[in-house]
Amino acid sequence: MRPVVEVITSERTLEGGGFPVRRPFPTAQLLQVDPFLLLDHLGPVTWGPGEGIGAPDHPHRGFETVTYLLSGEMQHKDSAGHSGSLRPGDVQWMTAGAGVVHSELPSDAFMKNGDTLHGFQVWVNLPARDKMIPPRYQDIPASRIPEAGSADGKVKVRVVAGESLGVSAVIETRTPILYLHFTIRPGGAITQPVPENFNALAYLIRGELHAGNEGRVVREGQMARFGAGNAVRLAVSNQAAEPADLLLLAGQPLNEPVERYGPFVMNTRQQIVQAIRDYNEGRLGKIDF
Repeated sequence: MRPVVEVITSERTLEGGGFPVRRPFPTAQLLQVDPFLLLDHLGPVTWGPGEGIGAPDHPHRGFETVTYLLSGEMQHKDSAGHSGSLRPGDVQWMTAGAGVVHSELPSDAFMKNGDTLHGFQVWVNLPARDKMIPPRYQDIPASRIPEAGSADGKVKVRVVAGESLGVSAVIETRTPILYLHFTIRPGGAITQPVPENFNALAYLIRGELHAGNEGRVVREGQMARFGAGNAVRLAVSNQAAEPADLLLLAGQPLNEPVERYGPFVMNTRQQIVQAIRDYNEGRLGKIDF
């Protein structure tokens, strides 16, 4: 069973056009949890009509962005002609690869009526061999995200990537990872298998969790980073006032050099310079629809 090696409290910052996020990494305290480059908890923030903020046109190269929406509605477009909407429970898995310019903005309906935006974005690094592959999207509606529950009814999981409680994700990943959204009621517990060679972390969306073999307390907005082992134990006290909602992320580390500059993540400084040059000279395209 994996112990908790540290509990990190997220830093609050503004991202994109100015929307609030809580970020456990990258920060001065922790730069990454290989192969994960970033974890942003978006909101929850409620905007009135016409107030919504997103991320206008911006480029990416060399990694994957995973957007998971809990409430609100977003619309996305990119320089390769892709577009679509994200609604509660939906997942967009974008493999930026060689590079795209894309935008993530509140939908027209959201802007007209106002709403609460709440969700997550995770950046997953790509191995060197895949950094310049053609861009790809996997837009998975909430109805296609597999769900499962424990026999006692106290644990529910949505399987974005990997496997849990006997069900497997529909999303294909370039880098082997687990991405699991657990809801654990008071008195509930689960021991989730995690390959021994994976790095693992748990981020608390709400409630209070007892994590690891020692039952370390993790609270809303905090992230537990686990040590070595072949499973992670997650539990909620019988005396808890509410269920715990959390993301469990685990992945096979790439153990490769990481050079990052804003929206570009490569292996060498020269590759970063080339990415900037390609973007500035228009080789990543533009959004024109």
